Amino acid sequence: MELRHLRYFVAVAEEGSLTVAADRRLHTAQPSLSRQIRDLEQEVGVGLLLRSARGVELTDSGRAFLDHARLALGQVEAAIEAARRAARPAKPTFALGFLTGTEVDWLPEVMRVLGDELPNIEVSISSRYSPDLARGLLQGELDLAFMRPEAQMPDLLYKPIIKEPLVLALPTGHRLASQDTVALRDIAGEIFIGMSDTAPTLQRVIEDYLRRSGMNLRIVHRVDNLAMAMSLITSTKGVALLPAFAKNFLPRSVTIRPLAGEAPTIDLVIGYNKSNTSPLLGLFLRRIEQLRKKKGLPAT
Repeated sequence: MELRHLRYFVAVAEEGSLTVAADRRLHTAQPSLSRQIRDLEQEVGVGLLLRSARGVELTDSGRAFLDHARLALGQVEAAIEAARRAARPAKPTFALGFLTGTEVDWLPEVMRVLGDELPNIEVSISSRYSPDLARGLLQGELDLAFMRPEAQMPDLLYKPIIKEPLVLALPTGHRLASQDTVALRDIAGEIFIGMSDTAPTLQRVIEDYLRRSGMNLRIVHRVDNLAMAMSLITSTKGVALLPAFAKNFLPRSVTIRPLAGEAPTIDLVIGYNKSNTSPLLGLFLRRIEQLRKKKGLPAT
């Protein structure tokens, strides 16, 4: 078994199609890709994919294999990055990642916490979806990330920062926009906009909240990010449940209202790889309580 077999399998599993994976991800011929997948299945000894006219689906064995294949590829990438880091100049680097949108609130605080170290280090900053941040931490691309606590990531450690309430985002001219708070039952029958798999933690929090509330809201659209959510709210006159930090990105056509009763919350955490021995990471973690105090948050 070679690394290319794992890369090919992961690409096919994520795209759900041999043809799409061959064209868009791997830039190879589809018949060649099919042979590579068959070779992999023969070596593993079980079928990993079910093929049909609609594409491919993972078998139970395929789903189990996918988790380990991703982990193996992540470890290889981490090894490569570690080797490259060892060959770089001596100036230390600190790679920060932010769940898209949270950098508005948290990047200035991070810079203040690191203030006296900034002249001596090189800081890189990226903004991504939370699952992408987790992969960046696993692969050694990032030292630390402000993110959601992603499930099934045993190599990552999390330190909680805040529990953020969800709010209702709706068109500015909506019938409920003038209310101080909105009860969930009041949006029954509205066009409801949910989250896609790019935000699995938020998706799970929202769906758990709806289930506990006994509301059977049909999700008409799913969005990948805040910008898409704002656009769909405006164009469809729909409503969405979003983290409170969405207030930083509201166009005039969208407003937010608190939820009546006990609103669901979602955690924002600092994530890092437990194998990361960066002195800068250690320094930041020691100073994390400074950051929390500056935000008026209770100590962990």
